Amino acid sequence: MAPKYKRVILKISGEALAGEGRVGLDDAMLASVASEIKEVTELGVQVALVVGGGNFWRGRTSENMDRATADYMGMLATVINSLALQSAIESTGVETRVQTAIEMREIAEPYIRRRAIAHLDRGCVVIFGAGTGNPFFSTDTTAALRAAEIDAEVILLAKKVDAVYSADPNIDPNAVKYDSLTHQEVLEKGLGVMDSTAAAMCRDNDIPIHVFALSEKGNVLRAVCGEPIGTIIV
Repeated sequence: MAPKYKRVILKISGEALAGEGRVGLDDAMLASVASEIKEVTELGVQVALVVGGGNFWRGRTSENMDRATADYMGMLATVINSLALQSAIESTGVETRVQTAIEMREIAEPYIRRRAIAHLDRGCVVIFGAGTGNPFFSTDTTAALRAAEIDAEVILLAKKVDAVYSADPNIDPNAVKYDSLTHQEVLEKGLGVMDSTAAAMCRDNDIPIHVFALSEKGNVLRAVCGEPIGTIIV
């Protein structure tokens, strides 16, 4: 298989890392993701990761908690997932670096754009943790921002669902699956594939998004090679 892209951002939802569960980390899923990333890097593709934190933390738990505090807690959850992915990927023999938007030098490098690009150029997988470092921005927006900053050719959006639907397919049996969409259609239809800030940033910077299920083995490689799985947004 020949890769379609040279440099990609792989965005993984925290819920996907929980496997069949709703919370925590699933060892089998971590190992599967690590194996797929290794296959992709062996094709010469440069891989950067952005991971969510929904398997540990999702928003405010009470009315007494302000949104900024809740968002900072979510950023810390993404760092837990980043370190877990780092360990899993390095167990396959692939070198990694975790870079965080909030400095925590004992466990990760601070995010520096030029350093991230240098790591990628020498074949190292870079994992971006702690979101953008700012509250009120999602990890989807982080993926769009980092993709623009490092000149990634595509965002591979690996989720629990296998594509973009007109509604939640787990709730609405009549939900329509989309094979392809434009960024503008995602915004106009209010589709829940990613938040509007991230979708608009991808539109404005001409960054394609490929949505697919993480649970199906081989999907990351298929997406990197441009196979028409899931939904492609251009």
